[in-house]
Amino acid sequence: MKITIITAGKAHDADMKSAIEDFSKRIEKYYPFNWQVLSTKQYNVAAEQKKYESGIILAQLTKDDFVVLLDERGKNISSIEVADLIEQSAISSKKRMVFIIGGAYGVEQSVFDKANLVWSLSKLVFPHMLVRLILAEQLYRACAIIRNEKYHHI
Repeated sequence: MKITIITAGKAHDADMKSAIEDFSKRIEKYYPFNWQVLSTKQYNVAAEQKKYESGIILAQLTKDDFVVLLDERGKNISSIEVADLIEQSAISSKKRMVFIIGGAYGVEQSVFDKANLVWSLSKLVFPHMLVRLILAEQLYRACAIIRNEKYHHI
């Protein structure tokens, strides 16, 4: 199974880039992994921005993907539950598990409809770049949990 993170917006921020890349390399030791950072156009109207970004995100998905959308209104799950989710996707022979980070205005309902799970990292709202780092760290943590490695302490 391959793990992909799809995100709309700019390339990784210089302040976060090395940490994001570090966790990305760690994840690659367990699963093929990649980022799809989709550059976007800037619209003056939030609804137009959201529609455009949702369209380019949906264009990256296949019908066989297991899709996890990150959204502040989603379900709160633990690190162990993330590990279980990844492990179950791999066991069920999913070819790709996709995590989606929408743009600043979120995504349209059509993206929610494609999601197998809507996940909230926290009740707090984080800057876009920080969400990328938190997600990468949590995916690495989940991989370590699956392998029963020391990174995660219960």
